[in-house]
Amino acid sequence: MLERANLPTTFFADEGSPPVEWKVSDGLTDYDVAVAFMEDRVERIAAGEASELVWLVEHPPLYTAGTSADAADLLSPDRFPVHKTGRGGEYTYHGPGQRVVYVMLDLRRRTRDVRALVAALEELAIGTLAEMNITGERREDRVGVWVRRPDRPVGPEGETAEDKIAAIGVRLRKWVSYHGIAINVDPDLDHFSGIVPCGITGHGVTSLVDLGLPVEMADVDMRLRSVFEEIFGPTRSA
Repeated sequence: MLERANLPTTFFADEGSPPVEWKVSDGLTDYDVAVAFMEDRVERIAAGEASELVWLVEHPPLYTAGTSADAADLLSPDRFPVHKTGRGGEYTYHGPGQRVVYVMLDLRRRTRDVRALVAALEELAIGTLAEMNITGERREDRVGVWVRRPDRPVGPEGETAEDKIAAIGVRLRKWVSYHGIAINVDPDLDHFSGIVPCGITGHGVTSLVDLGLPVEMADVDMRLRSVFEEIFGPTRSA
């Protein structure tokens, strides 16, 4: 059970707000289709015409370039399609075996604090990992969620190696969030070699299966939903 009091601020919606819709898509969702859907939904949420939504998808292999992406970090530009996106951050990879969680929340009903939202999404990833006995951690100088790899000491002082297991990137429009987090369940980790993930060198990328946890996507989804409700409030199936 998460201690919500440890978060910078609570993200429960105002009393009387309807539950957040929870939608899981089977198969692979085209990235451009996903972005178009999110942009339309965000506009309708902002206008009071639609409810908040969390949408869980997998994408075909692709790279995305955030607003801070450096072209030099795209090491294999012809390997997979590259999509420019309005979310914050640099280059990321999406592909089969990675759970992408698109979070469309109305911060006018919650807390108008972007940094607190990012912290809450980090806690969503960390709490989900904790439910599977994986210790995910924040780093002040690196975005995302990290796990220590004591089996691979590095550096002159023998400091412990760390791998990234979850990426975070959000955007706001009219105080409604979209994009979100991506947790590596069992993607092809070699696909990350075509970029410098999030512009960070000197560290690797891992997944739940790579860490020796043979979980199915449905297992992760169940834990994601439970932890989400602890941080953000109740959900209902879309």
